[in-house]
Amino acid sequence: MPAPSFSRAKWSIAALFCFLGFQYGTWVARLPALKTRLDLGAGEVGLLLMACGAGAAASFPLVAALMRRLGSRLLSLASAVCLIAVLAALSVVPNYPLALLAVCADGVAVGCLNVAMNAQGAALETTHGRTAMSQLHATFSGGLLAAALLASGVTAVTGSVPAHFAVAGALLLLLLAGARPGLLAHEPASPAAQEEPKRRARRGLPSGTTLLMGCAMAFGTITEGAMNDWSTLYMEDVVRAPATVAPLGIAVVSVMMLLARLCADRWRTRWGDGRVVVTGSAVAAVGLALALLAGGVVPTLLGFACVGLGAAAVTPCVYVAAAGRGSDALALVAAMGTTGLLAGPAVIGFVAGAANLTVGMATVAASALIVTVTAFRIPWRARTPEPVG
Repeated sequence: MPAPSFSRAKWSIAALFCFLGFQYGTWVARLPALKTRLDLGAGEVGLLLMACGAGAAASFPLVAALMRRLGSRLLSLASAVCLIAVLAALSVVPNYPLALLAVCADGVAVGCLNVAMNAQGAALETTHGRTAMSQLHATFSGGLLAAALLASGVTAVTGSVPAHFAVAGALLLLLLAGARPGLLAHEPASPAAQEEPKRRARRGLPSGTTLLMGCAMAFGTITEGAMNDWSTLYMEDVVRAPATVAPLGIAVVSVMMLLARLCADRWRTRWGDGRVVVTGSAVAAVGLALALLAGGVVPTLLGFACVGLGAAAVTPCVYVAAAGRGSDALALVAAMGTTGLLAGPAVIGFVAGAANLTVGMATVAASALIVTVTAFRIPWRARTPEPVG
């Protein structure tokens, strides 16, 4: 079977990214309904969310083994089917323990699909010599937005969670059916990917380069996650923004990140992944630090915009670099990223409790700075030339 064209494969892989964002956004949007039906408190809802993240973070050994056995194409399809099944289970789950089990299974399947679809994205770039990963990550955000819009539309008609999840499941099946024919069956291995298993066999541990990539991914996701969770509260409690203005903090970060990801592949082609990550994370760190020092609504929103702009390309570039060192490295880096996404907001909360929220947000700027320092030590892929014609 001939390999699909760049455009066909790109749209198919983008459908996987959209699938993951849509599936996650669907069940999270109905947390209030699940909370009411299962009679949960705030702490139990928090544990439910933690169970999803813990499942994704703990899936590393399974993901690495499945990637070696199945390859990214089959693992993508299998984990996507599991995510549809989990959505169906969550719509009818009768009690809290089973809900925890279902959400933990969701996290494991998310971990599998996350690694597999990023491996597909990296293989697309290697096969065709063109950048695409940042735009692929932008479609994840598009999936989240679509899920929110669907949830709003369905709940306006009916409050039934099974009905909502049935509609969402049907749309997910359509997305998966559209994605399947264009996925890449063959993943070209780079020399670094071929050497990585030999290094692990000799040392019994990941290489230092893989750990550097994991560090960059972890602190990059700490930056993203903390901004999503704490920006509105910072606007309200520290900046004293009006209630109508405070939500603009997360809106500015999200919009700038989405726009930057749509443009970042051109930046990667022109300047290379390393320069984009170093410059971007430095912009995020300096912009946020200056905003914290200046105070005020406008400087704060400008600083938040710098974070969205600068952090947008970090995780796509690190995923590409990790995939170049093999499936085990990619799985470990993805797990470290999930850990950062989970731990980041909690760490900021602890720092804010011990000092204040300004110091907590300064920790976010420090995380972005750590990405900058780490990125200097990572052997990035050579700049991808623009295609001719």
